[in-house]
Amino acid sequence: MKPGATTDRELRGALLRIWNAGLAAANPEQLVLSHLRRSGRNLRAAGGHFALGTGRLLVLAVGKAASRMAQAAERRLGAWIDGGLVVDVSAAVPLRRLRRIVAGHPHPDRRGSQAAREVERLLAGLRRGDLVVALLSGGASALLPAPAPGLRLRDKRRAAQLLMQAGAGIEELNCVRRHISRFKGGGLARGLGPARAVVLALSDVVGDDPATIAGGPFTPDPTTFADALAICRRLGVWARLPPAVREHLLAGRRGARSETGKAGEACFRRVRFRVIGSGLTSARAAVREARALGLQARLMDPRLTGEACVVGTTLGLQARRWAERARSRPAARVYAGETVVRVQGRGRGGRNQELAVAAAPALDGARRAVLVASLGTDGIDGRSPAAGGWVDRSSVARARQAGLRPVEQVLARNDSFGYLEALGDAHITGPTGTNVGDLIAVLVGK
Repeated sequence: MKPGATTDRELRGALLRIWNAGLAAANPEQLVLSHLRRSGRNLRAAGGHFALGTGRLLVLAVGKAASRMAQAAERRLGAWIDGGLVVDVSAAVPLRRLRRIVAGHPHPDRRGSQAAREVERLLAGLRRGDLVVALLSGGASALLPAPAPGLRLRDKRRAAQLLMQAGAGIEELNCVRRHISRFKGGGLARGLGPARAVVLALSDVVGDDPATIAGGPFTPDPTTFADALAICRRLGVWARLPPAVREHLLAGRRGARSETGKAGEACFRRVRFRVIGSGLTSARAAVREARALGLQARLMDPRLTGEACVVGTTLGLQARRWAERARSRPAARVYAGETVVRVQGRGRGGRNQELAVAAAPALDGARRAVLVASLGTDGIDGRSPAAGGWVDRSSVARARQAGLRPVEQVLARNDSFGYLEALGDAHITGPTGTNVGDLIAVLVGK
């Protein structure tokens, strides 16, 4: 993009290059290869050194980037791998040594339950000298459901569904999930026995908290049953939870159920954990690309959270103010994070598209080219085939001309995909094979 570019089309072209740069920086294969180093029998990973051949080497990969991460592990470890399992949303990436199960996301299904049972069998009987290389990415919580004793999969699925519809943030959602699961909250670390584990994680959560990424199966959980119960009540879902879930949480608060793993337990001393990529990784790459295109680019907030429609409205107003500054250069403002949606209607869409649509009214008729975009790095945004979308100064006028509902009604119906699809502004990529949260950008032309 030339520094003097003025048109909306040029801004869209710049946006796509910025987006692709952000995705490339979150390439799971390259990130795993750079953090998993082998020289002969010596393996370096997560700040530790491990001698191969002293026991079995197992690889466990779970999440939306599982297959691509596992492919890199196969390349690096080769014939040293004695077994393992990959649990992903897709089988598109070929694997040579590791078995894969394709399971349901965002709602857990029976295939995920089967995968959970296989993981338990895989880890059973581990001995001193054995090593587990665990590769975690966003989506693992739903892909590997292991309900706590006394709970059924449908109980856990219903609880997660109610929390998401109520607008629960990822930390709130995972706190409750950890307390109704056998694996989350350090459950897999407890199942290692005397064996060791190296955990490489691709983070899709704001703040990159190890206890939140993938539900924290190998890390201590700082939250309690009381915290999980309080979240359900605060979000207004307590009375609608399955009775078995309510009974389980109440029993846990009374001390009649085992708490999740806590710091100081011996099992966690045998685990080395490293975050190898995150939303910040993508956002920084996006800023570099924007500058290479001649834009005055800044990373504004790598931990953007809040309700999508509120955040979108705020960013739209800020973008309008930037666009009205007479002497400002063409600019890009980049954010990373994850907003939430309070589901009230039956439309199609997701948090990224809702954020974009909410920004549209503020941009209407701006005198300079201005664009607000929000895209999920996993290529999947809520109940839609899109990764996200964008709006510009002409969006509201084009929607009116096409006979679409006003933005307020679109948001009330949660039908952001229908709105953006009709305008040709929904960005459809399909699953990208990575997942580091959302990339949000505001672009202003000259």
